Amino acid sequence: MKRKKIKVLFVCTGNSCRSQIAEGLLRSKAGECFEVYSAGSHPSHVHPMAIEIMKEKEIDISNHTSDHVDNYLEFGIDVVITVCDSANQLCPTFPVNVKKIHWSIEDPFRGWTYEVSQLDSFRKTMEDIEKKITNFIKDSFDN
Repeated sequence: MKRKKIKVLFVCTGNSCRSQIAEGLLRSKAGECFEVYSAGSHPSHVHPMAIEIMKEKEIDISNHTSDHVDNYLEFGIDVVITVCDSANQLCPTFPVNVKKIHWSIEDPFRGWTYEVSQLDSFRKTMEDIEKKITNFIKDSFDN
């Protein structure tokens, strides 16, 4: 019997950098086990530097959209992972059976302009998230 995919929602404030990176990484690493989404409390659009650093991993997030977290309240989400402290405080209340996890990830956002000098901060954010994703995948199947 085929196992039901676990629905995971990554949430940050703008849904432009951290949550988009996390969505792309988890989908790439374990998309066969997880349905992955991202959203924000104040969504904007996907940051061009997030798209650029994900290309380095051969992960295309250029078609991702920036969605409001309220869109997912009745979506049957199994796990909500907040990736910034603000989103952790502002995240709406999901049903009681939804597992909630918080990762305090530093925000690489310094404005909307594309500046090569900022790519390293986006890479560091991606590396931090990737470590947490690897542990999340492992922990999800160790139980």
